[in-house]
Amino acid sequence: MATAIVTGGTRGLGRALVQHLTHEGWTVLFDARRHADVARTLAEVERAGHSGEAIGIPGDIVDASPHAELVAALGNRDLDLLVNNAGSLGPSPLPHLAELDAVDVLALFTTNTVAPLALFRALRARLEDAHGVVVNISSDAAVQAYEGWGGYGASKAALDHISKVLAGEHPELTVYAFDPGDMRTDMHQAAFPGADISDRPAPERVVPSLMKLIDRRPPSGRYSVDEFSNQSIQR
Repeated sequence: MATAIVTGGTRGLGRALVQHLTHEGWTVLFDARRHADVARTLAEVERAGHSGEAIGIPGDIVDASPHAELVAALGNRDLDLLVNNAGSLGPSPLPHLAELDAVDVLALFTTNTVAPLALFRALRARLEDAHGVVVNISSDAAVQAYEGWGGYGASKAALDHISKVLAGEHPELTVYAFDPGDMRTDMHQAAFPGADISDRPAPERVVPSLMKLIDRRPPSGRYSVDEFSNQSIQR
């Protein structure tokens, strides 16, 4: 049975991925900041009667303690997949870059860039034992200059670069930066307060493209949901 860790597993794409993987028989360890959210997601998996197992760890991914708890919860399992999904948008409404406080910039990079790297370091040996896959959830804001998205986009651009370097330094692993595109999530709604985002796809519609990437395992690189659905054109 394959084993995955998904950060931010109680909302948006993370929650949809936990549901899909456990339905497919995976053991999935996930974390989230709020105990109530973790309990809710565990209850959802149990009610669905999935053949896999979900293990929830409450805690903020920027802290060391959830990393240690995730490692401990793995037990003697190999780790086949790490999905660094948890992230922060920063202040809402989105301020112009020159108006973004240095404290907020630091918080964005801590959550979106430093925490995924720290978790990879904690899990590297387990991933190497399984010749596993690392997926760092990126954004088109990492490669496009959007007004108001400067801090978030810069933190994701740094994560893209980290993904590329890790792939070169650890050839026994497959490392992806994956851009899921716009989705109908709480984070996307926070980026556009009061706007109608009902035309955006639900995260559940993105999961199949992500799973194709994981299952087919093309070379390490940066992929988007649209690119992968069109024969995995790498950029």
